[in-house]
Amino acid sequence: MFEYRGKTAVITGASSGIGRSFAGELAARGMSVILTARSIESLESLAQEIAGLHQVRTDVIPADLSQRQGAAQLADEIVQRGRSVDLLVNNAGFLTHGHFESISPTRERDEVMVNVSAMVELTHAFLPPMLDRQEGGVINVASIAGFQPIPYMAVYAASKAFVISFSVALWQECRDRNVRVVAICPGTTDTPFFDVANAPEAALGKKRSPEQVVATALRGLEQRRSLVVDGAVNGLLSHGPRFIPRWLAAKFAGRAVQPDLRKNGDKIKV
Repeated sequence: MFEYRGKTAVITGASSGIGRSFAGELAARGMSVILTARSIESLESLAQEIAGLHQVRTDVIPADLSQRQGAAQLADEIVQRGRSVDLLVNNAGFLTHGHFESISPTRERDEVMVNVSAMVELTHAFLPPMLDRQEGGVINVASIAGFQPIPYMAVYAASKAFVISFSVALWQECRDRNVRVVAICPGTTDTPFFDVANAPEAALGKKRSPEQVVATALRGLEQRRSLVVDGAVNGLLSHGPRFIPRWLAAKFAGRAVQPDLRKNGDKIKV
C-alpha cells in the first residue's frame, strides 16, 4: 500500500473537476494538501472546506503554469514554505478544439506549457527528493485521447500521448527505488472541461465522475501500475487504435469530434 496519512500532496489544477476530487480524497486519507491553480478564490474556498472536514493542513499557492516561469515559481514557493512533497499530482491541463489554422498559436503554446512543460518541470523539482528518500509517488493525468492522433484536437491528443510515454518511461526508471509513477487516462468526465473549451462535440460517450477517475488513479498507484484507464468502456477504446493503421484511426476520430461548422460563424469547408 501507499502511505498517505501524515504525508503531503501537491495537486495542480485543484480548483475544479478531477483536481478538486483528488484534493478531497487525499485529504480524507490523511494527507496534507498543497492546492494550486490560477483561481485564488476557488482554491481558498476548497482549502477551507477540506480543513474543516478532514483537519489536515492545506496550503493555497496560486500559479499560472502557462507562463514560462510558472512551474519554477510554484516549486520555489513550496520549498520556501518548508514543505516536503510525497505525492505530486500533475492534473492541470486544458483542451483546444477546432481546425488547426483557426486556433490561436498563443493558446496552443499555453496548452503545451500546461499539459507538457509544467508537468516535466514539476516532476524534475519533486521526484529527486523522493528518490533520495526512496518513497513517494507521481500521478500524471493523461487521457484516452493520448492513444491516437485526433484531428481538430491535434495538440491536445499529442500532449496526452507525451504524458503517457513520459510516465511509463519514468515508472521503469523508478520502479526499483520504491517511487511510484502512474498515468491515469480518463475518458469523458463530468466536469466543466469541455464547456471551458467550447467543445461539446468532443465530449463523447457516457460521462464518468471525477470521483471514479480519482479512485482508479489511486488504485493504480497502490498497485504500482505504470498506466491505468478509467472505466471498462474506455479501456476497450484505448486498445482499438492498436489494431488499425494510424491514418484510419485519425479519420474515425476526426469524424467523431469534428467541430460544428455553425459554431462561432466558422466558414471553413471540409
